[in-house]
Amino acid sequence: MISARWTESFLEAQAAERGAADNTTAAYARDLSNFCDWLAERGLGLDGAQRGDVEAYLIDCEAQGLAVSTRARRLSSIKQLYRFAFEEGLREDNPAVQISGPGKPKRLPKTLSVEEVDRLLDAACEHGRTGDDKLRNACLMQILYATGMRVTELVTLPVSATRGDPRMLLIRGKGGRERMVPLSPPAREALRNWLERRDALDDLARSKGLSGSSFLFPSRGKAGHLTRHAFYLLIKEIAVTAGVSPAKVTPHTLRHAFATHLLENGADLRAIQTFLGHADVATTEIYTHVLEERLRELVMTHHPLARD
Repeated sequence: MISARWTESFLEAQAAERGAADNTTAAYARDLSNFCDWLAERGLGLDGAQRGDVEAYLIDCEAQGLAVSTRARRLSSIKQLYRFAFEEGLREDNPAVQISGPGKPKRLPKTLSVEEVDRLLDAACEHGRTGDDKLRNACLMQILYATGMRVTELVTLPVSATRGDPRMLLIRGKGGRERMVPLSPPAREALRNWLERRDALDDLARSKGLSGSSFLFPSRGKAGHLTRHAFYLLIKEIAVTAGVSPAKVTPHTLRHAFATHLLENGADLRAIQTFLGHADVATTEIYTHVLEERLRELVMTHHPLARD
């Protein structure tokens, strides 16, 4: 059977040339076996199937109620096999090259209520083994919520960007793009308190012959600054202290909360795009869906005509 030979050759190439893991190879094998069986029932093989046949197969998969992720994976397997067949000269065309995969439904970003954020900010001031830890944690959380920074931008923030009691911070984001983000009065106060203590610790280190740090949130680790992973664990601990479900709280949900709360209070979408550092406003538009979902829930919960 041509289909069996093509599939076997493809799987061998994936394992030998691309170093595909056993699980990945097994997944390809299952997907392609299902497709080949479907073709065989219609008197077709991989060598004779056309674009319409591949599309009909995908429609049949959808009719069976298969998940979007399953259908997308099966199409990916078919595309890769036909690309292999084309490159190896087994076929003069690739019938799957122009077929688009099933669109994945947009997931609304998880966010937090204003009350939950307030509890997290209060808890950060009290969480830590030492007074220094508490000052640092309060500064971390206040700046994160006030600016909507990405976690990497936050933990690598240079101390030079925070000098002089700034109203705005200059952030270097993805692709080296720079943007200005505002600091709220509570964030500025937390920053002043932490800077005073951080500089004292830096001076103490220099008096002992050690070098100071260029980061706002220094660490003795190899990176020289607080790591993403360490902050991820820290924010979970703060959530527990605040009585907020740790499953809901990550550095990224604070970023989402920043954007959602701005939008709820009438901020312009373009301004939010600038603050978040999104290259395309389409990325920012997801927050309008968050707001729409909240408004819908509000109406369905409280409007008298929505009640049974």
